[in-house]
Amino acid sequence: MTRADAPRTAVCVDFGSTWTKALHVDLVSGEILGTVSAPTSLHEVMEAYDACLAALTEQDSRAADAEVLACSSAGGGLRIAVVGNEELVTAEAGRRVALSSGGKVVAVVATAGCEAQSDLGATLSFTTPDLVLLTGGTDGGNRDAIVGAARALAAAGWRGPVVVAGNRDANDEIDAILADVPHVTCDNVVPKIGVLAPESARAAVREMFLEHVIGGKNLSSRSDFRRIVQGATPDVVLQGVETLAEVLGEDVVVVDVGGATTDVHSVVRPDPEAEHVREEVVAVTPVTRTVEGDLGMRWSATTTLAAADHSDPSLAESDLSGEVEHRRNHPGWLPRTEQDRDIDELLARIAISTALQRHAGRSRVVLSPSGKVIERTGTDLRRVGVVIGSGGVLRHGRPGIEKRVMRWSARGGWQLPEEPLRAVDSDYVLAAVGMLARSHPATARHLANHLTPSR
Repeated sequence: MTRADAPRTAVCVDFGSTWTKALHVDLVSGEILGTVSAPTSLHEVMEAYDACLAALTEQDSRAADAEVLACSSAGGGLRIAVVGNEELVTAEAGRRVALSSGGKVVAVVATAGCEAQSDLGATLSFTTPDLVLLTGGTDGGNRDAIVGAARALAAAGWRGPVVVAGNRDANDEIDAILADVPHVTCDNVVPKIGVLAPESARAAVREMFLEHVIGGKNLSSRSDFRRIVQGATPDVVLQGVETLAEVLGEDVVVVDVGGATTDVHSVVRPDPEAEHVREEVVAVTPVTRTVEGDLGMRWSATTTLAAADHSDPSLAESDLSGEVEHRRNHPGWLPRTEQDRDIDELLARIAISTALQRHAGRSRVVLSPSGKVIERTGTDLRRVGVVIGSGGVLRHGRPGIEKRVMRWSARGGWQLPEEPLRAVDSDYVLAAVGMLARSHPATARHLANHLTPSR
């Protein structure tokens, strides 16, 4: 195909467990040409793709010959177990890297001690991860811990893919131990204490997801499914958030409220006052993602309500437990009345504020040998300039929903955005921006401008 014959539009598809969303975009101007969605069948996910493509083609005939890019969280997405030497450093570092790679962390196992190693097989069997991220040690340090963890992994009978991201001096020995297991080695996620280096591991996780995980979920019998999927949806969305932050020249937070989880993605530049901040053993990176599995609109509606501050007068007016339980038992339910929508907005507000608190953490002044310093947990979001809301409750909400739902209190030392602009990703642009960022960066930047909040 010559350059002149190359497609001038792209169809960006996100295969979700419930819905498949597709966006048709002009590759030259970044103009949105159409958006559609269709229910996902986990027996054959490409049925939803076919329905979306037919609808987009009816809107604009160019969709039939468009370049197709896709991401997927269908079938539970990417389930990662993190295996590290000890919980404070390597296992926690692995957890952060796994989240930033688009995975749902289903287990974190610290193998220090014989009892933990003997429990490894039972943990993996119970949590059923798609992939293991193996970490341990700093470069040039003691190799025994990560080598022992690799032996424990092999002895546990694990035969799924492994990403090795620990002490590089142990890689040759680990290669031999895991010779019969699909694995790839990458740079150490903790090359030295106080440093977190996630990029190499993120790329390796993406590679293993495409090569070993996406086909193993049996989501489609068609070869074109594996050909078009570029990565796990959260990984692609995080790439979109990075592009958006670059375009806006601002620190950015995206809160995605789903039926079962609420995801927070942030891109936050280093704090200019960092010299007065006590460093964490595991450093906080500029690009961060957290997943709150107990906060959501349907499957986890009851735990969302339980997370609320019960001094909120909106909760004192009536007993909402019955209404919320109905949502949990009927995850495909849609609001029909104004009262239904009021309750959904309340749940969304609780999910957003609680997820942001957990992502941001708190700050406090403590005494150290060098004097007063600020001790922080989480990612300091106070200087964030833009907060983007995503998820069906926001995209299909009543006018002004972002003002009613995307609000929070910083009382108690929470490091939450102080004066951000707010917007809703109503056209589901962020996933498409992430898909286009690698192959069509200029188009991705044009498309990201659709999310520029009005002042």
